[in-house]
Amino acid sequence: MWLGIDVGTGGSRALLVDERGGVRAGYTALHEDMQMARPQWAEQRPGNWWDAVVEAIRGVLAKAGVSGAAVKGIGLSGQMHGLVILDEAHQVIRPSLIWCDQRSQAQVDFVNARIGRENVLRFTANPVLTGFTLPKLLWVRDNEPANFERVRQMLLPKDYVRFRLTGEFATEVSDASGTSVFDVVNRRWSYPMMDGLGLDRAILPRCYESSEVTGAITAEVAALTGLKAGTPVVGGGGDQAASAVGNGIVEEGIVSCTLGTSGVVFAHMEKVAYDPAGRVHTFCHAVRDKWHVMGVTQGAGLSLQWFRNQLAPGVEYDALTEEAAQSPAGAQGLFWLPYLMGERTPHLDATIRGGWVGLTARNTRADLIRAVIEGVSYSQRDCLDIIEALGVAVSDVRASGGGAKSAFWRGLLAGILNKRVVTLETQEGSAYGAALLALAGQYGSVPEMCRVAIRETDAVTPDAAEAAYYAKAHRVYQSMYPALKPICAEVAGL
Repeated sequence: MWLGIDVGTGGSRALLVDERGGVRAGYTALHEDMQMARPQWAEQRPGNWWDAVVEAIRGVLAKAGVSGAAVKGIGLSGQMHGLVILDEAHQVIRPSLIWCDQRSQAQVDFVNARIGRENVLRFTANPVLTGFTLPKLLWVRDNEPANFERVRQMLLPKDYVRFRLTGEFATEVSDASGTSVFDVVNRRWSYPMMDGLGLDRAILPRCYESSEVTGAITAEVAALTGLKAGTPVVGGGGDQAASAVGNGIVEEGIVSCTLGTSGVVFAHMEKVAYDPAGRVHTFCHAVRDKWHVMGVTQGAGLSLQWFRNQLAPGVEYDALTEEAAQSPAGAQGLFWLPYLMGERTPHLDATIRGGWVGLTARNTRADLIRAVIEGVSYSQRDCLDIIEALGVAVSDVRASGGGAKSAFWRGLLAGILNKRVVTLETQEGSAYGAALLALAGQYGSVPEMCRVAIRETDAVTPDAAEAAYYAKAHRVYQSMYPALKPICAEVAGL
């Protein structure tokens, strides 16, 4: 068997698969809630990730009724962009600024001024964004100089777990692509970015391809988890690249839509290309010598989670989507702007704020919920439109993540995207992709592995009349951002 480990935002999941990619067992250990000391700030403790990973490994082995000796290889996945900094003794210096932390706009502006926007694109194939790792590191340099002076190693979330598992400082190309210090075209660290900002190259870990072996389980970890010492650990992938592997987005023609805390539209590319405006991200794929392009909605599942936590505590998500289905398409003229953590695609705006627009006394709670789901889906349509404009052919959209478990949301998504929306036999996402990356060596390549392991189970074809309605409503949705942008900038200033 092969083990996939995903270090998510809400928890860490361990998944065991067999030689055909069949799922044998899974176990999730929850994380502490992210700490948000100020609006747009978001931090987590790396030590909490490690504790959860240990629990998940023990849990999945017990659930499957196997010993660690049955595990032949391990793949890692995790939330991207988070900053983990270690000192000379390899101890965590401060909590991680994670992917949705937006505090570093001043540092983004500094990078653009020092390096130049065009050079940033030339060096990394992407604009520098507040969500990426580099501005977070510069924020520490500017605001916590005593902590910055102690930095000897910079890691991403899953790679901190790799260090704890193997003792090795390593990452892989898909996750490194989201740091703003990685040369995506040439699949190597961008020393012009590091040198131009006066940063020490030595803090960067060694970078591998996603299916390459990066280290092995130590004796200490074996005793702690039940795994066998010496078990190889491969590079793995950032959560989106790993999820794409788990969804079979490893060849041209099929796109994935992952509705997790964030929402991601993801497409495979044989040759590297990037949006000159930087509205979507071009990263190295977890498939050797291939790339991918993706658009990101910061507050996708997060929007529905926020609604439940604040306005419907204790209500199950299935009950919320059943209630939303009682509202007509368009939610009686109500729109939701999912900008709870600023927005990436297509706006690249950390100061934009979310909310409902069009609220009247006639609206019901069902309208509120449906508007949330529609607003997130409109934002995903923004992502898909840009990807198609880059010349990526899209026939089907494979839906995954928590939102895709809802038949109602999948049907609504088909209408808004105006694409056939497909679901797969295995809905395990990033942990599954991480396991397949560990297993890929048995098949010779990741695409060959995916052809064996991945099977479609359901499809929703868009209704023509509903798709036409949503095309009009989407244009109304798109008109709201430019109208609200100057107002939100003033709100942020308050």
